[in-house]
Amino acid sequence: MINARLLAVSTLWLSLSLPACTSSPEVPPAPAEPTLSGDAFPTSQGDLIVHPVNHASLLMSWAGKTVYVDPVGGAAPFEGLPSPDVVFVTDIHADHLSADTLTALVKADTVIVAPQAVRDALPESLRGATQVLANGGTLTVKDIAVEAIPMYNLTPDRLQFHVKGRGNGYVLTVGGERVYIAGDTEDIPEMRQLRDIDVAFVPMNLPYTMTVAQAADAVREFKPKVVYPYHSRGSDPNEFTRLVGTDVGVEVRVRNWYE
Repeated sequence: MINARLLAVSTLWLSLSLPACTSSPEVPPAPAEPTLSGDAFPTSQGDLIVHPVNHASLLMSWAGKTVYVDPVGGAAPFEGLPSPDVVFVTDIHADHLSADTLTALVKADTVIVAPQAVRDALPESLRGATQVLANGGTLTVKDIAVEAIPMYNLTPDRLQFHVKGRGNGYVLTVGGERVYIAGDTEDIPEMRQLRDIDVAFVPMNLPYTMTVAQAADAVREFKPKVVYPYHSRGSDPNEFTRLVGTDVGVEVRVRNWYE
């Protein structure tokens, strides 16, 4: 009788002390990385998406990678957009380089590609992520082939803005397509000599870069398949479209860079 009572008490104690058997809680899936909207250009490895942001800032995505160009303005203009795998910075001026913006956006594995003057202007926390590329130099980063193109002023009263050798334009090759990002430049010989450019971003604002007429004349010479007028505050992109014309096979795409 005593043993039966002890057994009953032991069973009760075990039932109270052991946790209830429940199924393992489901772990919610990680939120999906945002996708990029914009113009799509077919390549041999999927579409290249072009997404204008503001002035000189733009994003591109290709083959699962997101590319930022000259991100400035803090994190706010890039909210809801994918994080950068690669960032290209063209120059040291504040409408192209913002260390605070880069600090807010870059991930542990983000690579920044920039000229030496840009790296020198960055805080130590960002220098380790930066690969320096000089005018004429090449590298491959995240499967993107990169060539640094000079960007500078030619007109005497504009020479103080951009000296040759300090900043970079870039030609990126992605899936066989070539993308030219001119940065702050006039219609320099190095631009006019480009060939086989599929997509180009060309500036046109005074006094820092060039006139609409200069930009259109250069575009008519190097003949990209598609050109975006950007970095164009105060200029008329419709006049640029008219001057480029339709007889040399260049499509002008005007987008809203100044909302």
